[in-house]
Amino acid sequence: MLTKNQLGFLYMFLSVCTFSVMDLLVKSSGDYPTGEVLFFRGFFGLLPTYFLIPKNELKAFYKTTRPKEHLFRCLTGLMALIAIVVALRELPLAVVVSLSYAAPLFITILSIFLLSEKVGVFRWLAVLIGFIGVIVISEPGFEKMNYFYLLPLIFCIGMAFVTISIRKLSTTEPIWLISIFFTITISIAGLATIPMGWVMPSFQDFILLVLIGVTGGSANLFLTQSYKLSEVSLVAPLKYLSLIFAIIFGYLIWNEVPTLKTLIGASLVVFASLIIFRREIYHKEKIPSATRHE
Repeated sequence: MLTKNQLGFLYMFLSVCTFSVMDLLVKSSGDYPTGEVLFFRGFFGLLPTYFLIPKNELKAFYKTTRPKEHLFRCLTGLMALIAIVVALRELPLAVVVSLSYAAPLFITILSIFLLSEKVGVFRWLAVLIGFIGVIVISEPGFEKMNYFYLLPLIFCIGMAFVTISIRKLSTTEPIWLISIFFTITISIAGLATIPMGWVMPSFQDFILLVLIGVTGGSANLFLTQSYKLSEVSLVAPLKYLSLIFAIIFGYLIWNEVPTLKTLIGASLVVFASLIIFRREIYHKEKIPSATRHE
């Protein structure tokens, strides 16, 4: 029988694998408008979430007392999703994945203002190291004025807001409701782009687009279940396996070979994030200890 932490690791591993497949599919969907891809991601992403809704709440699943908070989470999540979809199409896969690891840096900064958390010297040092890594990875973008390198950072900012919003919402709202509102928002935003021109997909591409939604929806659920079963700081480092998948997929499918700068920058960002996760564990262990001595 697996413990909760072991199950959390398993779900995180499934989440990393599924998100990596979704990234691969999104990068392969370059012949279709971004809005069309968003619609498929949202509409078919509802399928996995649907099965989590309790039967007694199916008729009134949409009821909430916190519509403004849901709206903020949905809009920031939509911003992040659009940024990462476009980035995946325009940049090497390993570069996008490496830059996306900077999300904990932005979460640390925003938590000061939105959650009134105190950030010590070690975490500020981690933020500094992480941003040095981001600069190293993004240097080709600065040299060539390639603004697409900014998109993964916009994704990170959006995900930082999303993470903090979910922390607040999950105190009263079920995870499936938070997920459903987001996927509905993606679907509506995608539908709104029909006048800009959609492309009728072939049967093979239709399956690809559907799989973007199913893998995206499933990956989010695996991630949520992982966080529910174990401490975020314990399982989050498994996310860095996605860089290995990105390097393999990028090389085998698009003949992309990550540069030395990308690998060095990614190492700095990963190291910085691990410091942040370790400090979170330290503070969580310290608080109960201090309480016992009072």
